[in-house]
Amino acid sequence: MEFNNIKEEVKKVSFETLRTDCDNYFEGVLVKDEINGLNERLKKFLGEPAWPSKNRLDFKAQEAIKGFGGIMPGQTLYFKSEGEDSIFAMLWPWQDGVRTTLKIIQK
Repeated sequence: MEFNNIKEEVKKVSFETLRTDCDNYFEGVLVKDEINGLNERLKKFLGEPAWPSKNRLDFKAQEAIKGFGGIMPGQTLYFKSEGEDSIFAMLWPWQDGVRTTLKIIQK
């Protein structure tokens, strides 16, 4: 899949903090002003968010995110699966209303 392409595109957004940048995991913190640009980049590769959505998350998505604490109201999940591989991006807004943690994982 295109994990490295997604990471390179996402890195064009201004991050307050880059926490992790590995072969199959990326994590960073960005401020509210950067969220729209980030969402556009994620949609380009992963499609519309799987959460929030009027549809239920499929079993594969639920299993993939379980080890990361699942997804809760107020958070956003992008999920793409091709065969055995999955890539998902989770956006977790902070309680300060300014920052959001982004995690992108390839499984």
